[in-house]
Amino acid sequence: MQVQKKHKLRQLRRWRIRRKLSGTAQRPRMSVRFTGENIYVQFIDDQRGMTLASTSTRDKATPSKETLAANVESAKKVGTLAATAAKGKGISAVIFDRNGARYHGKVKALADAAREAGLQF
Repeated sequence: MQVQKKHKLRQLRRWRIRRKLSGTAQRPRMSVRFTGENIYVQFIDDQRGMTLASTSTRDKATPSKETLAANVESAKKVGTLAATAAKGKGISAVIFDRNGARYHGKVKALADAAREAGLQF
């Protein structure tokens, strides 16, 4: 399959998911994005168009960020860090936005770690 076709199909999946999901101040959208090297998590209030909290493998506050990558072990650590960042902002319940990725492997590990740290999906 051509790269352009893969990107187009992923974009269509994203749009299809985003039509159904919308975050509020009480229950923001937890958007997860995996690149080839990093993991990014944002808590977004779509009504006001604001990011309430965020964390990633590149964040300066992330401990041992040199050893983190876009793998399952790092996804577990980032999921825990994301949950603590959300708890610090007073967020306890979220809507999970997997951003077009399939729910297995890294995405599932991140979601499970965030649930164990106290977030409700």
